[in-house]
Amino acid sequence: MLTRKIPSSGESLPVIGLGTWIQFDVADNSSEKPQLTEVLKTLRTKGGSLIDSSPMYGRSEKVVGDLTSQLSADEFFYATKVWTTGKNEGIDQIKSSFAKMQRTTMDLLQIHNLVDLQTHLQTLRKMKEEGTIRYIGITHYQSSYHAELERIICTEPVDFVQFNYSVLSRNAEKSLLPTAADNGVAVIINEPFEKGKLFDKVRNKTLPIGQMKLAFNPGQNSF
Repeated sequence: MLTRKIPSSGESLPVIGLGTWIQFDVADNSSEKPQLTEVLKTLRTKGGSLIDSSPMYGRSEKVVGDLTSQLSADEFFYATKVWTTGKNEGIDQIKSSFAKMQRTTMDLLQIHNLVDLQTHLQTLRKMKEEGTIRYIGITHYQSSYHAELERIICTEPVDFVQFNYSVLSRNAEKSLLPTAADNGVAVIINEPFEKGKLFDKVRNKTLPIGQMKLAFNPGQNSF
């Protein structure tokens, strides 16, 4: 699998990660758990490692913790988010996320949708200094917030920025992607398949092999 280096550290990270919204929000006795375990096994077998979750995603954090504890847990790169207002509330939520995901350290902690940004930035910086988290990130899922994400990565020392980008939602190409590159901030893309809409558009359609040419330079990376 292709990898990219995290600019702030030089650590290599596989380009394909796993989101947990909806799919991992299942009950303890759910019949889907064995399938989700196989998803995690396949992720690692194929060379992936990043698992991205959030308190917003219902039971997903706990399910991730339960399932990865049965595998080689330290082979994954764990990312979650803080999604509340208030310093103490944020700290309590982060502690809960650590417990649910069964982590003593978290690879990446992100401020979900920029909620109470400045308050949580102070908390996350302290946690990073203490070694409790390795990287700090910010996220949003709407193109209308791209300018705000740009402003933050130009003025605040964050390691990651997560936002929406797909062949149907290309606003990030205008300025956000170049700004992240210029400021040495790693990028995580959410909704790359438009919540499944891209698959619906091509379902049962034959790929026009004879009508398409694909140019690829293995020595050149897009992002």
